[in-house]
Amino acid sequence: MSLTRLQPSYNPVKKLKSIPLPDKPCEIFAILARIFILFCLVSSISLILYTTFFPQTHSLHFPAPKRTAPEPKPEHEFGPTNISHILFGIGGSAATWNDRSRYSSLWWDAKKTRGFVWLDKIPGDKNNSFRISAPPYRLSSPEWTRFKFSSSRSAVRIARIISDSFKLNLPDVRWFVMGDDDTVYFTDNLVSVLAKYDHHQMWYIGGNSESVEQDVMHTYGMAFGGGGFAISYPLAEKLVKILDGCLDRYYYFYGSDERIWACISEIGVPLTREQGFHQRECIWSSGSTPVAPLVSLHHLDYVDSLFPYKNQMDSLKSLNRAYQLDPPRILQQTFCHDKNRKWSISIAWGFTVQLYPLLLPAKDLQTPLLTFKTWRSWSAGPFTFNTQPMKSNPCELPVVFMLEQAEEVGQSGSLTRYKRLEPWPGKKCNRTDYAEAMSLQRIVVSALKLDPEFWTKNHERRRQCCDLRGIKKSNMQIRIRKCRPWETTTTER
Repeated sequence: MSLTRLQPSYNPVKKLKSIPLPDKPCEIFAILARIFILFCLVSSISLILYTTFFPQTHSLHFPAPKRTAPEPKPEHEFGPTNISHILFGIGGSAATWNDRSRYSSLWWDAKKTRGFVWLDKIPGDKNNSFRISAPPYRLSSPEWTRFKFSSSRSAVRIARIISDSFKLNLPDVRWFVMGDDDTVYFTDNLVSVLAKYDHHQMWYIGGNSESVEQDVMHTYGMAFGGGGFAISYPLAEKLVKILDGCLDRYYYFYGSDERIWACISEIGVPLTREQGFHQRECIWSSGSTPVAPLVSLHHLDYVDSLFPYKNQMDSLKSLNRAYQLDPPRILQQTFCHDKNRKWSISIAWGFTVQLYPLLLPAKDLQTPLLTFKTWRSWSAGPFTFNTQPMKSNPCELPVVFMLEQAEEVGQSGSLTRYKRLEPWPGKKCNRTDYAEAMSLQRIVVSALKLDPEFWTKNHERRRQCCDLRGIKKSNMQIRIRKCRPWETTTTER
């Protein structure tokens, strides 16, 4: 193949030279300016015609700016938290529910409370009278059987209660509260605790075990499930998404509560401790309680009765009657001193009054006597709070009065009566002043009811004060009142 050659007569340089060009640079600039002006004029006329005849179908669109504020929430998500915003998830089994349903029947109100006890199978018909007034039951979803476990297979099922509860997709749920079938809740106080927190945020709320060996064995960062714990809706939403894979990662843990804690740790939310969740009921048997609302009691099958002359159920019913009268005040401690008689008095409202025939400072009155043992090894401690040993000298022990009756006075007051117990066996004091204390048969305590939102609104936690109103016919009269701003509880005159 041959290449075509250019004709010799073709000369591009000569052709270029044949185009006439201006002789001066100024003339070149003027030509370019005229061309530019002409281009702008044509473009403007074209744009006017374009937008005039095609305004609807060819309009310009600009992207909307990104929203920095959150989407508005539905109206039901605003307003104070109440009992209807809580969904209870109670861990139980067909083997235990027949007997333990009696505990749930104490606090469950079918007209107000929402939730279910989750069982492994349908329970029998025994004790049906208790179950009628207890939470309805549901069967756990069968997927729990496919997860790995080391020592407690049922712990996997109970850990998945949060997932089963969330997937019910019930309306207006702000909080999921988990607990055992032998946990007794004080729901008004539970609402007061949760109402302090923004339910739109991620919260994990509960309490440790009061036994140090249990906290060391498991973790101090965990909410113990028997005392109950609360998870806000946003945290539950994230937890449910990772829960199944997480349960397999932590299959070697014993309890369901420890599994839940480990999974929440992966989300990065720490435990918020509230002192009212109690893993062990018996530790408060001496009448010393924290300045915090009572939220729950647990392990009721394994400890002595609250009232020594009653069985556990009757004891709880007595405590519940006082609680219904003034929920924020139940078990709250108040100190008085009779400086003429040199007496010290500690009141755990709705439960017990202890009278010491000697003057004791507040720091001693608030420290419980060691009348209880640890959960696992049944030893005398250590605990997560200070204790004082039972005195060997009977004259240093208190005269104990237990709740006998609680009644309403008008619409804003209460009257509680406490009857003296016989002294501990072999603990008799022959001192004259002690005999005078033992001559009392009852202590009658009057008080104004606390504001139902006392624990929600009151950020300054302080024990209330009391006045001795005298002794008549072996009955001592005491009035509980709000402390004056300058007032202290002291043994000094």
